[in-house]
Amino acid sequence: MPGVQADRNLDDLGTVDAEVGRDCPLCPRLVAFRHAWREKQPSWHNAPVPSFGPVTARLLVVGLAPGLQGANRTGRPFTGDFAGDLLYGTLARFGFTAGDYAARPDDGLHLVDARITNAVRCVPPENKPVGSEIKECRRFLKAAVAEMPNLAALVLLGRIAHDSTVAALGHPLSTLPFAHGAQHAAGGLMLFDSYHCSRYNTNTGVLTPEMFQAVFAAVRGHLDAHGKPAAAAPAPSPKRGKKPS
Repeated sequence: MPGVQADRNLDDLGTVDAEVGRDCPLCPRLVAFRHAWREKQPSWHNAPVPSFGPVTARLLVVGLAPGLQGANRTGRPFTGDFAGDLLYGTLARFGFTAGDYAARPDDGLHLVDARITNAVRCVPPENKPVGSEIKECRRFLKAAVAEMPNLAALVLLGRIAHDSTVAALGHPLSTLPFAHGAQHAAGGLMLFDSYHCSRYNTNTGVLTPEMFQAVFAAVRGHLDAHGKPAAAAPAPSPKRGKKPS
């Protein structure tokens, strides 16, 4: 498969990722764009980007869409661009990672009690998905939420991620307005809003590392106050008649 995917845990692959596959036909503009980039850069991922992190996690981070030279190139959310540097560094600071982030999907990094997905799974031209594309991809966002049995908190990066997630959860936007640092209770889940961790937002001072860290500090406090992380899946038992190696 184009795009390095060698180090993905089997626990990372949810059923919705298999459903989306590499050739989702739902959005003609995005299909044409990724096909054009497959011709230009055949070694890149250039396909819908699957979620990253265990489906058993209690935290789901929802971004906007893959970056052209980030996740669209590498095949892992927020991997290979500035937004990933800030996001993974912050996740590590609050205990949501194991291993070191090296901006490539075979770096050995794993998420701990956290999972990352995007509101739109394919890279859009100029990093700007249109309304119909956001709406079409919402079915996969809704399914990604539904397949996480221990989900307790979501970090929503930017207004589009916020609005699409709120809609996927079946709540009116007017009752859960977006604002950086806002926290909303939504049917047993807690939503934490943040400005997107893009280079533009950080360069212009819209979002500082301290502001971003404050959001995840609140998430860490919420999860720590509401029980322990889901237990890791047990190792398979040795087959009868054979000694474990």
